Amino acid sequence: MNRFDDIAKRFPGAGTLVKGIQIMEFLAEAGRPTTSAELLRQTQLPKATLYRLLGALIDFGYVRRDARLKTYSLGQRLIELGGSSLATIDLRSAAESELTRLASEINETVSLTMLDGDRSIYVDVRRSSNPLSVGIEIGKSLHAVESTSGQAILAALPPHRVNGILAALSREEQSQLMADFAISRARGYTIGPSRTIEGVIVIAVPVIGPPDMGSGAIVVTALADHTPLERRHVIGRDLMEAARRIVGNLGSASVSITPNPRPSRHVSETLRCVARVGAIVGEGPVWDASAGVLRWVDIAAPAIHCYDPATGENRMDPCPHLVSAVLPAEDGRMVAISQNGLEALDVATGALRPLYDPEAHLSTNRFNDAKTDSRGRIWAGSMSLDASMPSGSLYCFDTLRSARAVDGGFQISNGLGWSPDDTRFYFVDSALGTVFVYDFDVETGTVANREAFLTFEPEEGKPDGMCVDSAGNVWVAMWDGWRVGCYDPSGDLIRTVDMPVPRPSSCYLGDDDLKTLYITSASIRLPASVLEEAPLSGSLFAIDVDVPGLPTNEVRGCP
Repeated sequence: MNRFDDIAKRFPGAGTLVKGIQIMEFLAEAGRPTTSAELLRQTQLPKATLYRLLGALIDFGYVRRDARLKTYSLGQRLIELGGSSLATIDLRSAAESELTRLASEINETVSLTMLDGDRSIYVDVRRSSNPLSVGIEIGKSLHAVESTSGQAILAALPPHRVNGILAALSREEQSQLMADFAISRARGYTIGPSRTIEGVIVIAVPVIGPPDMGSGAIVVTALADHTPLERRHVIGRDLMEAARRIVGNLGSASVSITPNPRPSRHVSETLRCVARVGAIVGEGPVWDASAGVLRWVDIAAPAIHCYDPATGENRMDPCPHLVSAVLPAEDGRMVAISQNGLEALDVATGALRPLYDPEAHLSTNRFNDAKTDSRGRIWAGSMSLDASMPSGSLYCFDTLRSARAVDGGFQISNGLGWSPDDTRFYFVDSALGTVFVYDFDVETGTVANREAFLTFEPEEGKPDGMCVDSAGNVWVAMWDGWRVGCYDPSGDLIRTVDMPVPRPSSCYLGDDDLKTLYITSASIRLPASVLEEAPLSGSLFAIDVDVPGLPTNEVRGCP
């Protein structure tokens, strides 16, 4: 018994209606004009019944007959009914002006999709005047997990709404999708190849409004060969801005879309760009003394980088999921902090092996920055994937299989470090614009008496990654501040490194004498105008300093 027979059985008296719907559904699935012979074969209806139903459907305009070719296809009346139905969707109405504006400015096809059950449906399309723009039909439907727009929507939904849609997938498929969702939430947009049109790239941003508006996504569809990697991320940023206009301030995330204006054209004279790689979110620099290299990561385009100052070469190894920090361990080993918590890293192969995740129960959280104290314990802060809630905690990993939360309530956990005498511990919450300082007991691995060490106004930028030198000075990278600042132990500014990029993200003192300050940066969510002004965004920089850094502590007990 097929599903149409089952429906007819459950609703006595509706048999003729069900048969008519069966004909229209087959015509829709065929996607092309169909002969009566094909309809007979597919529907298994008696010939007389089929022709009677076709006659009625043609009279009502639901089916159209081509007399010359003797074929049947869906009629204009269905399009009219579909348009009437779509017009009742508030989100579609709210998005109309943004779709039109984006199609003109981006010069590509811009669409709105909506989640209907487990499917993503195109409910509005604006095709630009670009002769190479991709054609998309209103009403096109794909399973949400098989479409970039659907994945963008699912990544933004709470777990209880997503679990049912993913239930039919294998554990491996679910794991990969959750990894992809984490990346999407961290950067705010999803990029992927079209599943139905070869050579086409799709960029999507979720639009999650009030419950009565439904869940949707703004989508740009373009030829991959004509859309360079940098432009894809710029489009993602533009779509995020449009989404926020559509439903007010999308979510309540404090992630930054527009950087502060450049305070001056000055760039520190001795600053040099040592690796122009265009990282999306360069982060987590750490000096690996045993190998004589600087290791760092790209969070939003998951990869582990290795810069060798002896050769000037920077190697990039892609990661299967989000990695936010790597840490040298005993005997030349490495560990990584990722969306799966603490993992062992095989430097030769890039393979990651899970060790322990204290927040395995929090699927909407991830770890961010991490450092190792002088006793070999790992300290790491967590945060929500989209930086929207103060759900982050500060953890101390006493071993590689155990961790304890020592403080909480953070929104964007970030840089950390210790004073040279191990009596002070510093920790950043970028959302609060604050560098905190704690009393630190190195023997017990405990913190107490949290106070604000540095507090910044929004126009100064947000404190991000940091490091401490051997004199106890605190170096802080200022996201959206176009600079790195050095503060003495009393909190006074004693040096500024003016940057040619708006989003320096972290810093670390390395090289054999520990007198080279390495600075990572980000290009994420920067508008095209800023990228034109700051083309080195996402690069690795270096500058010589007078006071050396502290030796890198190695993680103890690494398997």
